[in-house]
Amino acid sequence: MGEETRPPAGGEDGNQASAGGESMSVELNQASQASVYDASTNGIMVSNADGNAADSHDVQVTEAAQQFEDGAVLSAEEERLWSIVKANSLDFNAWTSLIEETEKTSQDNIYKIRKVYDAFLAEFPLCYGYWKKYADHEARFGAIDKVVEVYERAVQGVTYSVDIWLHYCVFAINTYGDPDTIRRLFERALVYVGTDYLSFPLWDKYIEYEYTQQEWGRLASIYTRILENPNQQLDRYFTSFKELAGSRPLSEIRTAEEAVALATSADAPSSDVDAQGTEKEIHTDSTEESFKRISAGLTDAQELEKYIARREEMYKKAKEFDSKISGFETAIRRPYFHVRPLNDAELENWHNYLDFIEGDGDFNKIVKLYERCLVACANYPEFWIRYILCMEASGSNELADNALARATQVFVKRQPEIHLFAAHFREQHGDIPGARAAYQLVHAEISPGLLEAIIDHANMERRLGNMEDAFSLYEQAIAIEKGKEHSQTLPMLFAQYSRFVYLACGNAEKARDILVGALEHVQLSKPLLEALIYLESIQSLPKQIDYIDSLVEKFIAPGRDHTDAASVLEREELSNIYLEFLGLFSDVQSIKKAKDRHARWFLRHRSSSESRKRHADDFLTSDKAKLAKSSAAPSAVGAYPTAQNQWASGYGSQPQAWPQATQAQAQPYNPGYTQQAAYSGYYGATYPPQQVPVSVPQTAAYGAYPSTYPAQAYPSQTYVAPVATAATPAVQQPAAAPQAYYSGYY
Repeated sequence: MGEETRPPAGGEDGNQASAGGESMSVELNQASQASVYDASTNGIMVSNADGNAADSHDVQVTEAAQQFEDGAVLSAEEERLWSIVKANSLDFNAWTSLIEETEKTSQDNIYKIRKVYDAFLAEFPLCYGYWKKYADHEARFGAIDKVVEVYERAVQGVTYSVDIWLHYCVFAINTYGDPDTIRRLFERALVYVGTDYLSFPLWDKYIEYEYTQQEWGRLASIYTRILENPNQQLDRYFTSFKELAGSRPLSEIRTAEEAVALATSADAPSSDVDAQGTEKEIHTDSTEESFKRISAGLTDAQELEKYIARREEMYKKAKEFDSKISGFETAIRRPYFHVRPLNDAELENWHNYLDFIEGDGDFNKIVKLYERCLVACANYPEFWIRYILCMEASGSNELADNALARATQVFVKRQPEIHLFAAHFREQHGDIPGARAAYQLVHAEISPGLLEAIIDHANMERRLGNMEDAFSLYEQAIAIEKGKEHSQTLPMLFAQYSRFVYLACGNAEKARDILVGALEHVQLSKPLLEALIYLESIQSLPKQIDYIDSLVEKFIAPGRDHTDAASVLEREELSNIYLEFLGLFSDVQSIKKAKDRHARWFLRHRSSSESRKRHADDFLTSDKAKLAKSSAAPSAVGAYPTAQNQWASGYGSQPQAWPQATQAQAQPYNPGYTQQAAYSGYYGATYPPQQVPVSVPQTAAYGAYPSTYPAQAYPSQTYVAPVATAATPAVQQPAAAPQAYYSGYY
């Protein structure tokens, strides 16, 4: 498969967006030959009879598949590959190898083929090419109902894929002799992808079919519908339409409704439903009115000229809009899904395209572009979050909930930031059990020990008045980290717990006890000492300077046996912070002692001409550099904008002036978790990389959904475009620049 080329139908990639567009009832009512879709076949969490959540792999096993489990023999290679994907369901290459091996060794065993495709497509439902291959396997065995079932599952899983609808329609043409059945399927497809900029293969197939039926009126109607919207092949379609109009009598290409309109007076009522029952959706009001005003006394040539002129007006309007979006469309190099990450330029182009369409205000276009975007960008939580916020702002809560469920249950279910967003979102909407479940999922399964999740969860419990529960969250996390060898998260937990106790409860004594007690369990570290200094700075006089000085001395001048000693940079920065503290609260002798010690340990590392004084205007620049360096390091805390970096000022003498550590309202979220970036603003300096709980790589979008999360039925396609205009979500802001110690407070 080429790096940026569209894959063949049987290739590795998917193409269009997953479920969530127009009303599903439209599809089910029109699909006379289709079987009923079972959500469990598409990797969605369902409930067993006892109400417990069941993984899709469990519910997919039919009686026939179970027979395969009991009796079939796997080759050694199949066993090896199955063991890999069971251990890591995100290993895309292992899955494709398993499919190839199964097809090679078990070509005549449909049960084994079904099992591997069901399991694979539960994890990667956007891979339209594999849905096509699956349907082809069923077709080899002559089970038409099974082929239909696969295609129905496919168009549920990747609803906005031009390709999968095209394959389904070709199958219908080759299978069914009833033109109405075939036309209903084409019309189903066009409801979802008819306005896609790259929908021309599907339109071409529809046109080809009507040519074989010699239904010239239907054919002209199809061309008319195409000309209403931008399309990559719009010029070709307009030329083909004019050729059709010039080659057939007008009476043959005019629809029955148009003929009625011509035969009636201008004020007579006119049907707005064509032979396919879709005219009301297809034609604009202005077009319908123009049909009614046609004079019955015109010559055939004049009537034909007017007939073509009306379509030309539609074509020109579509071309005008095409000129505005063609740049965005051209920049979409990979409109289909793949596990390989997109480049920054393409991600930026999607954001810019969404900005433009949101500004245009057409809600239907906004939804469809988001759904297209969430194919190529399915692995990126930022686009799911943006979609959810956009739908929420427009008042379309059902669509927002639909997108949130798909993101958390299927597409980015192993990425902690989407679950933290979900917790905030559910809390805002009054779903406290759902918010707690989202946090618990992160604590227990997604990223145990993630400091951002602990902080946010504790803050939520505080907002609900459950202070003991908030304390318990910190204490449980601390107890777990104590059991780990050389935990670098533990000092941060103690520091954050102390800060929470002081700021949320005003209990300075307990806050100090937490920090002092922490020294019994962890090695001296910069986060702990900074927290002690800040806490001491806001207490009434006299300060415990001798006690703090002894700790600072031990930290910045470690003995030779300290193999895990802090870096020179960390020790120097802590010494600078302590000097500033002494300058505010101590006497000249204590300051001299600290300065002499600082010079002895750190001035020798600099040239004699370099000034050791940190001017106020140097803080921002130096901390920006440190933030940039730290952003590439492993992380354990999310760098959500304004969530942690707002703590730059340090502890002040007026604790009520401090903002809360997290905010209740939904905000744009950065996709990374950068603990150093977050805490460099809070402490005014950087720290060594923390040990991160082992989690799934960022590029891996799918995985077995933990059974601890509450079962949530996968939402059906229930989109009905509301009248309201979608509001543009807030543009994601960069994280606040870290400030120097005391720079904001004093």
